[in-house]
This record gives sequence, structure tokens and C-alpha cells, in this order.
Amino acid sequence: MHVLYAFLVLVSISDGFDPACPGRCFCDSAQSVHCYRLTEVPSGIPSTTKKLYISHGKIQHLQVSNFTQMLALEDFILLASGTESVEKDTFKTLGTLKTLEFWKNKLRRVPTTLPASLEVLKLNDNSIYVLHGSDFEGLEKLKILELKNNLLSSLSPSMLSSLVSLQSLVLDGNNIESVAGPLELPHLTRMSMENNQLHLIPAGFFTSLQSLQFLSFSSNFLTKVPINLPKSLLSLKMERNRLKVIRFRDMKHLENLSHLYLSENLLSSIDGAQLLTNLTTLELSQNQLPTLPLRLPARLQKLDISNNLIQRVTVQDFQDLRELKHLFLDNNTVSLFEAGALQRCSQLSNLALEQNLLLSIPLRLPGTLARLDLKGNAIRDIAERELKDLKQLQVLNLRNNKISALDLRALEVLPRLRHLYLDGNPWNCTCSLLRAREVLKAKGTDVRGGQCAAPAERQGESWMSSKKILRQCEHLLHQTKKSKEVKKKPKPEEHSSIRINMDDDYYDYEID
Repeated sequence: MHVLYAFLVLVSISDGFDPACPGRCFCDSAQSVHCYRLTEVPSGIPSTTKKLYISHGKIQHLQVSNFTQMLALEDFILLASGTESVEKDTFKTLGTLKTLEFWKNKLRRVPTTLPASLEVLKLNDNSIYVLHGSDFEGLEKLKILELKNNLLSSLSPSMLSSLVSLQSLVLDGNNIESVAGPLELPHLTRMSMENNQLHLIPAGFFTSLQSLQFLSFSSNFLTKVPINLPKSLLSLKMERNRLKVIRFRDMKHLENLSHLYLSENLLSSIDGAQLLTNLTTLELSQNQLPTLPLRLPARLQKLDISNNLIQRVTVQDFQDLRELKHLFLDNNTVSLFEAGALQRCSQLSNLALEQNLLLSIPLRLPGTLARLDLKGNAIRDIAERELKDLKQLQVLNLRNNKISALDLRALEVLPRLRHLYLDGNPWNCTCSLLRAREVLKAKGTDVRGGQCAAPAERQGESWMSSKKILRQCEHLLHQTKKSKEVKKKPKPEEHSSIRINMDDDYYDYEID
């Protein structure tokens, strides 16, 4: 393995070999230089270099002399090199520099006097503790600013006032406790302040952010959704806060909002969400909701309401959700699921009902379902009437229930079934169960079975793979197949009309 790796490295270096390339560096034909494990920025880097990437070194300090010959440089990326400081004006003369990235270093402040040509500045994973307005003076072309995982404690308009073209601002993983507004960033479309210490967002914070489309305040200490959010917003993330109430009347002007994330809060009720008429994704997982929200937006396509306290699912809950495609109700306490409760969800393809208290598979589920997850309930039987409409079903998960036998007729009504999960059930390993296994294998279904609970002599064995059980039932299975072949043997003139097409996941005949 090591010999092969050395050979590949040798080939790659020989393909782009440049005798003027510094040691521990690789210079390719596209004016790109990659250097590793250096103690200083090497001299002799070709003056035509456009991209310089230095990683995993020990370069404590950068200075002007390191870059005086790199007048064509467009991208400089310094990764995990222990850099603590940058001399003033180090990058000032680099008039072509567009991207500057310092990842996983030890900077305590933003490098000063950056070139006006800069468009991307990423200073993630450093120790920067304060921003000054002078840090960004002259950066009128800057579009992306990232300061993730630093030590910032506040944000005010004066810090960013020079960034008139900024489109993306990412301040995740700091210690920001307070923000002031309005931020004068008219072109900002994306803003993220996840994993900070925010308790309150002032009312005027968004006044001048009228182009904002993606906003995240996840993992803070907010008790309410900020008011006066910009009308342009498409996505709002508020997971992992301390929200107890959502006042949708304060959000009804958000006519473009399509994605709303409210998981891992303290919500006990949701009312009025229909005011967000264009909402397509609503995530409410890990709250304290005892019932399903009424009057949800009609255009909803994904609803995640898992890990709540829901006990009942009724027809009324979903009567208007004709565009719903993904529904997650797992990890609740659902014991009542009305027949036909989801029948109007005529596009539903994914239904998750794991870890509830269901005693049977709900009746009259939408025929559009491709995946049905029922793991961890108390289901004892699989009936044909429960599955007969699910002609598109490809994945059925019945793990960890109380099923002991399989009804062949229930399996035969699932022509497209590709994956069936049955382990964790108390199987009664009779030869009829193995016959069901043979039917599933013939259908091309991938079956994950489980251990036998009965009869006593077969306890602990796997009914899907036990050779002992197979031998005991082999003769009976052989005789059954032989009788079927005699019974169903086609007339010579009919032979060409009988086809078994495994590629289509369908059979053209029915197994009794």
C-alpha cells in the first residue's frame, strides 16, 4: 500500500514538476502552489503564482517581505499553521488578491490594510475577540465574510459599515451576547449566527437588510422569534433555542418564506401557521406538542413533528395537505390512527411512524407511499387489507414489533417491495414462515429477518439463514414447488406469454 502511494505521489509530482518550486511544495501548470509542514513562507515561489495553499506548518508570523514577489496572487489559503500575527500592510500591495483564508490558526485580530480587490475573507477557527470598523476599510468588493469559531462577544453596525457589497456573513460559534442595528448591508442575502449566547434581537436590527433570504439563529437562548424580519426571507432557522410560543401574526408578511426550522425548543402549541402561505418545509421535532397543529399551510411538502407528545392522528389533521411528500411522526405516543387519515395526501412518499404505540398498520394509507417505517410499535399481525393499496411501496420497516408470522397474501400485494426489515420480532419458525421467505426471495426483496422465539427447539436461530431449519423444511418446500409447477404448467402455445421480469420489480403471475 505504501509503495503504491509513493508511486502515485511520484507520478503527480513528475507531471507538474517545476525545478524552481520550493522544497515541501508542489507547483502545477495552473499557477497553483501547495506547501506542507513549513516553518516560514518559502522564498522562490514563482511570481506567476495565482493560488498559494499552505497547511499544517509552524509559521508564527507573516510579514510584508513574504509576498513582495507574488503580484499575480489571487487566492491565499493558510490552514492549521499556528499563525499568531500578520505584519501591517502585508497584503496591501497584492492588487489581484480576491480570496484570503486563515483556517485554524491563532490570530487575535483581523489582518490590517487588506487590498481593495478582496471578495472573500474567511477567518474561521481563530482567537479573534473584537472587530473594528477600520479592519474592513476599503473592502467595497467583499462579498463573503466568515468568522466562525472565534471569541467575538458583540456585533454593531460600525464594525461592518464599509462592507457595502457583502452578501454572506457567518458568525457561528462565537460568544456573541448582544447585537445592535440596523446593519447597513443592503446586499446581504445570507446571515448565520448559530451557536452563540443571544437572548434578544432588537426590533430595528433588520431594517436595512431588505435582501436577506437565509437567516439562522440556531443554538442560542432566544425566547421569541425576532420581529420585523425582512419580507425577502426564504429560510429561517431557530432550532435549539428556548421558544415557548410562536406568534405567526408577527410573521404573516413573510410571503416568500418556504423553510421554517423550529426543532428542539419548548413549544407546546402551534396555531396560525397557515398565514405563511408559501411554506413548504416545517420542522418541529423535539418540542412538547400534545396534538398535531391545525390549519397548516396548504403547500407544505415536508412536516417533521417527531419526538413530541402526540397521541392521535385524525382525518381533520391532514385534510388540506395535498402536496405533502414527507411526514415524520416517529417517537411520539400515537395509539390512535384513524383509517384514511392521510388519504388526501395524494403525493405522500415517506411516512415515519417508528417508536409509537400502534397495534396495527394504519388502514387506507396513500398508494403513493414508497417508504413506511413502523419500527418499535406493538404490531402483532400484517394483514392484506392494510397493505393492498401500497403498490408503490419499496421499503417496509417492521423491526421490533410483536409479529410472529407472515401472511403470504399481504406480501403478494406489494409488487415493488425491495427492502423488508423484520428483525426484533418473536418469530414462530414454522415451515410456512420459510415459505414466505422463499416468496420474498423470488420477488427480489432484501429481507432482514430475526431470531426464532418458537418452537422451543428453534429458539435463538435465525429463520432467514439457519441451515437446520432449512433442512427440516426442505422436503416440504420441494414438494410444494413441484405441485405448483404441475398445476401451473402452461400449454405450449401459451409459453411465450408468461414472463418474469425481475428488472421491473414486478411479477406477471401470482403465487398462491
